[in-house]
Order: sequence, then C-alpha cells, then structure tokens
Amino acid sequence: MNTNIQIAKDIYWAGKIDDREVPFHRLVLAKGTTYNSYLLKTGKPTVIDTVDIEFGREFAELISSMIDPLDIAYIVINHTEPDHSGGLAALAAQATNATIVCTEIAVPELQEMYKLHGRNFLIVKDGDTLDIGGKTLLFKETPYLHTEETMITYCVEDKILFPCDIFSTHVAVKQLFDDEAGFDITEDFKGYYSAIIHPHRRYVRTLMDAVRDLDIQMIAPSHGFILREDVRKYIGLYDSMSRDTMQGKKAAIVYTTIKNNTKKMANLLRDALTENGIETEVWDADKSPAADILASIISADAVFVGSSTRYADMIGNLETILKELLTMNLEGKLAAAFGSYGWSGEAIEVIHDYLKQTNMTVQSTSDVIKSTGMTHVEFPIRVRFSPKDAEKAQKIKHAADFVSDLLLSSL
Repeated sequence: MNTNIQIAKDIYWAGKIDDREVPFHRLVLAKGTTYNSYLLKTGKPTVIDTVDIEFGREFAELISSMIDPLDIAYIVINHTEPDHSGGLAALAAQATNATIVCTEIAVPELQEMYKLHGRNFLIVKDGDTLDIGGKTLLFKETPYLHTEETMITYCVEDKILFPCDIFSTHVAVKQLFDDEAGFDITEDFKGYYSAIIHPHRRYVRTLMDAVRDLDIQMIAPSHGFILREDVRKYIGLYDSMSRDTMQGKKAAIVYTTIKNNTKKMANLLRDALTENGIETEVWDADKSPAADILASIISADAVFVGSSTRYADMIGNLETILKELLTMNLEGKLAAAFGSYGWSGEAIEVIHDYLKQTNMTVQSTSDVIKSTGMTHVEFPIRVRFSPKDAEKAQKIKHAADFVSDLLLSSL
C-alpha cells in the first residue's frame, strides 16, 4: 500500500501495516493489524499517536521522510499503551522541539516508559482545545477505554475524530479506507469491540456523551480501517452493543460481622448494585434463617459473601452456609468474597477459597487484570477497619459496578 496517503487537507497517514499473525492481549490476530499514526502538516506540525514499539525506529524514519522532525511542534498521545505510544521514544529523540500532549495521568507513564523526564508536556483536560496553526484540536477524556489515561482528539475544521483504540479493527489493511476494503468490515469492527472495548462497557457511555455533539465526518482510529462511509453506523454500533440488557438481574449479599464494618460494606455493595438496576437482598447469616438465605442465593445471578476476621477465621454461622453451597448447582452465577479486617484478614481468603470450590464464576483481581487490564477493581474486596472514608467506599463501588456490568451486558 502507498505510504504517502493524504486523508484530508494537510493530514497524512504515517502508520505501519503488520500482516503477520500478531500476538495481542493473549489473542492471535489472524488477519494481522495496522498501526495508524497521523501527521498534520499545519503551521505547527503535529503527530497524533505513533506505532507499536517494535517498529519505533522505522516509524521515526518514515516521519523524517515526510517532514523535518525539528519542525514538529506537538506529538499527541491519546493512549499510552506501547502499541500506540511505542514510537514516541524514537520520534522524540529526533523531534527535540516537540511538546508532548496528553492527559495528566499519562505524563508519568510516558516519562517512565520512554525516559522523557526532561521533555515538555502539555496536559489537556476534557474540552480543552489547541491551535496547531490552521487547525484546532479538541480533546475529550475517555477514561478506561481502555485504560485510565485515555483521551480522544477531534479536528474541528476537518470534522475528523482521532480516537486511538476506539472504533478500531484488527486487520492488516490493503486499502486504508473502509469504503475501499472490498468487503463488509462490520464483523471485524464488532469483533474488535467485543475483545478490547466491551470489558469496559460502562465507560462506552462516557464516550457516547463525548461524541454526541460532534459533527464527525471521518473516524481515523489507531488500528485498521479509517471510517468515512456511514460513520454514524459505527458510532451507533458502539451505542447499541454497550447498552444494558433489559432482563432483570438479582444479587444476594450474605455476611457476618463483629463491629458492623462488614455490615457497612454489605450495605455499600447493595447501594451500588441497586443504583445499577440490580435487585439486591442482604442477609446477616447470624440473624436470618439459613433456608431463606439459600433460597435467595438460588434465585440470584450474583452472590457476595463476606465476614469480619477473628483469630484468622470467619465468624458466626457463615461457614455453615458456605458448606451448603458446595452441595448445590450454582452454575452461571457470579460470586465474590468481601470483608473488613484489622490485621491480615484471613477470613476473606477462606471465603474466596470456599467459593472457588463451587461451580460459580468467582471474581478475582488476577482475572480482572487479564481480561480488562484494569487495576482499580479488586477481588476479593478487602477493607481494613471501617469503610467510611471515600477511598474505601470507592473500592467497594468499583467492585459492585464491575459485577453489575457483567450481569447487564447484552453481548
């Protein structure tokens, strides 16, 4: 494919086509992929995103063939993952006058990843604009699509959205534009959404809000095809695929407590689940009949089990309930352990081990990281002493929101 492609006035593609079977997020991309970067030859020349770190030197050479790197005024990094920011080190070494544009959270990540502590950074916030000499860039923050620092960039004059990973496809393209592909790219588009974006479905709603008032005539993502035919169709697909299912979902929360801290956690979980439309029942295992608790668990789609810790163990009647669960068919249900503790909180881990012996899908921090890359969601849910401060309450809400999204997913 011709590498000197102009996608709009003064805007050029400067990417890399990788037609191998590419290992990516524990997947193998059978159709390869394309790393899209864009050079805007304006009064203040600007590069938007780069390519995979493996092709950093090749990328810098390509940019140097298109413009004198010393003339580059800005390098916009929408997302710090190395398949998009990977060419930054090689480019920055030559574009020594360039200011790096990103969100505040992205600054230390880029500094550490590419040894850029001495470089100029321009931190942009949601709704900020930047005049690059003949064109205006508008920035919108889209956290967790699919990492916390992510933003999107919109060129006001050309009505082009540069959303990095969002609206991408994993295809080693032969023709850069969707209307020139020679086949319907919809299934590739949906496949990318399902694998990369859907685990962060809650935050797609933030994206929908961000683009609602933008007149988008072209979407230039960082993987695969540039979308210029029926752009609203692709935005609509994200909108529909990210919506909640209309089917009612239920959760059961079972706990025992010493000084009511674990009870407070249970109530915070209930409040967050209810806010998300999940019908929730809360049970104190020391005060409620076991038959009622087990019936609630049977009818639930998600089960949370928690205890305070005393002498490295659970308290009260909770273990009796857990032993009953081992004899039941609970397939298809989600489960998570939680609890408050003062020292090491062994009871929470004991509950987690019990739940893993059932046939429920038990949530763990390891699985969250491997499936989504998110590090702010933790299972089991552990809180030392009272959950009353904002940070602890937010930890509980993050976990409840994560389970809610799994329950309400329409895919």
